[in-house]
Amino acid sequence: MNSEDRYSRQILFREIGEEGQHRLSTARVLIIGCGALGSAQIESLARAGVGHLTIVDRDFVEPSNLQRQTMFTERDAEERLPKAIAAANRIRQINSDIEVEAKVIDVNHSNIERLIAECDLVIDGTDNFDTRYLINDACVKHGVNWIYGAAVGSYGVTMTIRPNESPCLRCIFEEAPPAASSPTCDTAGVIMPIISMVAAVQVSEALKLLTGNDAVLHNSLLQFDVWRNETRAIHATRSPDCETCGRRLFRTLEPGSGDLAAVLCGRNAVQISPAFPTRLDFPALAERLRSSGDVKFNEYLLRFRTNDFEMTVFQDARSIISGTDQIATARSVYARYIGN
Repeated sequence: MNSEDRYSRQILFREIGEEGQHRLSTARVLIIGCGALGSAQIESLARAGVGHLTIVDRDFVEPSNLQRQTMFTERDAEERLPKAIAAANRIRQINSDIEVEAKVIDVNHSNIERLIAECDLVIDGTDNFDTRYLINDACVKHGVNWIYGAAVGSYGVTMTIRPNESPCLRCIFEEAPPAASSPTCDTAGVIMPIISMVAAVQVSEALKLLTGNDAVLHNSLLQFDVWRNETRAIHATRSPDCETCGRRLFRTLEPGSGDLAAVLCGRNAVQISPAFPTRLDFPALAERLRSSGDVKFNEYLLRFRTNDFEMTVFQDARSIISGTDQIATARSVYARYIGN
């Protein structure tokens, strides 16, 4: 397909033009998290012609995702495809001219710096502050721009972080909110319009950065409530005492800074990540587990159901154990069936 035809309306937009479109075609963007926000971000960036997209997500598609996660279909949910794989498949149908790379991994201190090493921009599609602080530390340390975003209920927020120029995430949120102190999508729900609004602002900021239009960035913490028709921009400044961008202490990047087990909010499930990831032989593992329960697998993941638990095991041996929110119980189940 002729690229001038495909992007003609975008090129006509004076602030982008032919030079900006060329910049987009050579840009490399990393999207971490492929849920509701990530889905919208990825599709918009692909349609805009961003040359290389890397999609990272640790989870698989479930029926409850389909209300707001626009990358996915009912078939993806039935097959429990990893979200990164399903999104990459969809993007290849939308724009075959760009490169898209899917990584079914859990982002942590051991891989975040490698993930951002060759990208021009990172966009936040995650659902937790632990991962956002990790992104913030890595991007500030290496001078990579990133765009924070979150949405719950009808409320959303976003901020564009430019290391050494703007406040970073810790300048605004010194510490994560205490557990259970804030609503989540699983407790307060979420409506599609706020997803669309936050993702639209994130992608707009991304296009500005990638085409060299930094002067028109909003330079604020933008907050929206689409139900109450409220919008607010908070203009903050960098804090010289900020642990990350002021004192340059990147504690989330240190080995042992993150737990290898994590409770998945609202899911009655725990994720267990092995200290040393490996590549599993699914047929062999399925044969070993068959006498203990029901086993199904495809090339991306294995599902094992036994008694009160269901395990979803990924190729790198990372597992999501459903049926408990107790880390100790999940670790015991993992050790029993997968090993240490």
